[in-house]
Amino acid sequence: MPVDQIPIGKFSFMTRLSQKALRLYDSKGLLVPEAKDPFTGYRYYTVSQLEQGIKIKTLSYMGFSLDEIAVLLDAEGTGNCEVIEACFKKRLEDIRLEIGQLQNIEGILQGACRHDGKFMELFKMSVTDPVIKEVPEMRVISKREKGIYAVTIGKLIGEICACVSSPENQRNRVKVTGPVMFICHDEEYKETGADIEVALPVSGRVSVEDLKMEVRTLPAVKAISVIYRGPYQGVEAGYNRIFAYAAENNLESLGTFGPSRELYLNDPAEVPEAELVTEIQVPIKEGSE
Repeated sequence: MPVDQIPIGKFSFMTRLSQKALRLYDSKGLLVPEAKDPFTGYRYYTVSQLEQGIKIKTLSYMGFSLDEIAVLLDAEGTGNCEVIEACFKKRLEDIRLEIGQLQNIEGILQGACRHDGKFMELFKMSVTDPVIKEVPEMRVISKREKGIYAVTIGKLIGEICACVSSPENQRNRVKVTGPVMFICHDEEYKETGADIEVALPVSGRVSVEDLKMEVRTLPAVKAISVIYRGPYQGVEAGYNRIFAYAAENNLESLGTFGPSRELYLNDPAEVPEAELVTEIQVPIKEGSE
């Protein structure tokens, strides 16, 4: 065996990568042994491959998938810094979402401990009793695009608020006349590619430069409404209460008469997550009692 050939067992020890992982990386073409015994199939690596193994281990620890690692290693080999930067930015966004989710879970668990483990009581306490209300038509400035809920909703809110606050719209005395809202156009939950619209009620002569932004009138609807208090990631508790109420009162074709709306009644930059207040409106058929 040449001096610079390292058996898989020793290479595993030196890189702290299991032999199972090394075989997987071999099959994926990420870290192919420099030599294989034609009779035993035993794998041998070289000193120069140690750095590659450590890179793969580090990227895996950072949460990159094997396919993403392959892209990164290829980009490094060709000097494509733009691809590397884009991959790292996307992973950073994902990590921030994960951190937010873990913080929400921490808050829920702390709340459960304060309520003697009565976990389901937390959800009952966070949602008001449903009411049927007439929602009048309203003039809004809105923007619609596809994306991830937590990222896209916040992004669109920022863009719409920036538009309303522009010097021209301030000269035109454009005023906000209601809370910002998320309008859901999907019939099912989507982790990516969700059809998201954010709208803000306004009055005055609105100037819009963004071609994807528009001023339009939301139609009047009759809707079941609840107020949910707590982190946005737990808002499904409000929907559960609405759909249970609809079933109990024989309200037909719930959700067929227009997309649901979530109205954000306070600012997450000003209050703790536990004190966020969201009104959920799900349209029902006119004439429903």
